[in-house]
Amino acid sequence: MHVLIAGGGIGGLTTALALHRVGIGSTVFEQGSGAGELGVGFNLLPHAVRVLHDLGLAEDLAAVGIATTDLTYAHRLGQPILRRPCGVAAGFAVPQVAGHRGRVHRMLADAVRDRLGPDAVRTRHRVAAVADDRDGVRVRFTDPATPEATGDVLVGADGIHSAVRTGLFPGEGPPHWNGVSMWRGATDWPAFRGGRSMVVAGGNAAKLVVYPVGAGSAPGTVLTNWAVCIATGVDGDPAPQRQDWSRPADREETLAHARRFQLDDVDHLALIAATPGIFGFPMCDRDPLPHWSRGRVTLLDDAAHPMVPMGSNGAGQAILDAASLAGHLSAAATPQAALAASQAERLPTTAEVVLRNRMGGPERVIDEVERRAPDGFDDLDAVITGDELEEIFAGYHRASGNTR
Repeated sequence: MHVLIAGGGIGGLTTALALHRVGIGSTVFEQGSGAGELGVGFNLLPHAVRVLHDLGLAEDLAAVGIATTDLTYAHRLGQPILRRPCGVAAGFAVPQVAGHRGRVHRMLADAVRDRLGPDAVRTRHRVAAVADDRDGVRVRFTDPATPEATGDVLVGADGIHSAVRTGLFPGEGPPHWNGVSMWRGATDWPAFRGGRSMVVAGGNAAKLVVYPVGAGSAPGTVLTNWAVCIATGVDGDPAPQRQDWSRPADREETLAHARRFQLDDVDHLALIAATPGIFGFPMCDRDPLPHWSRGRVTLLDDAAHPMVPMGSNGAGQAILDAASLAGHLSAAATPQAALAASQAERLPTTAEVVLRNRMGGPERVIDEVERRAPDGFDDLDAVITGDELEEIFAGYHRASGNTR
């Protein structure tokens, strides 16, 4: 069996490694150039980190990321709402890892080329058309140098604007914008709270996120990721621009939004002002699909279940997709049966996460407190009970599969 993977992001690369582990060959076709370290920070919860450890990437992941030890949800004005340990500190066998998306991507791409061969990842290959039958699948690309490839299965992991998904659902239309715009960046900054802590302040209408994603270039510093999310439109409005992780954004506009927040132990305004590259994009997703697979073609990662970035689950769910797909392809009698079984295992969970993220994910703890106490509080217990907070937080993680 040979699998064609359209899309060389984290989901597509992890799929190639997971297939290799069970003895199935694959080729990754990436529409971009593969140059640079695109993206900024992201988190991998223990359920996803466990998959990467099983693929023999524990040391590589530790070298490029930070094992997060604790998470604080806070009011927009800085008062703590909920503090929770993360990863090993929370009793998991593996850590929660925060990393720079570009660095983790490069680590995975290097592992694919090392294990599968230097030609296993082919760049500048955009899918133009797909045809599949009982004997195999044929993919035509826009690149005249390699106009066509054939294999036994096609995995569409080509992002929120997936050409493979469009082929399966041609009338779907553009992604859904929730009305929130995000500005983000990362730079070396003095470590706070020991250099392994994550802070989320504010709810869905106005949110600030700060956490370390890697070692800094100078003693006492860490590569620190930040994000500012502001409701600039109404849920369901047309997105103001195409979602693109690498679109440059205006620094002064970002700082103007960031002045809504207060943090005690991080000077977030100075952090943003010192960041060399700031990126902005609308927070978009798509409605859950009734199915991902048809014949020998299936979807994965953002092509299957794009979700707004809440709860540290986007890349993690893609990694879980990869493990599921590889396991079923190695065990099922036919490729079609394997795709159907993996879809049955993964689609309900990811659909639930997409819908919960639309409601704020675990960050609904902040939304609920700010709804009841928009100007802050002196006594949290007078605003909300600990049981209410715990049910929001723990219920989300149960639904996403991130349990010990």
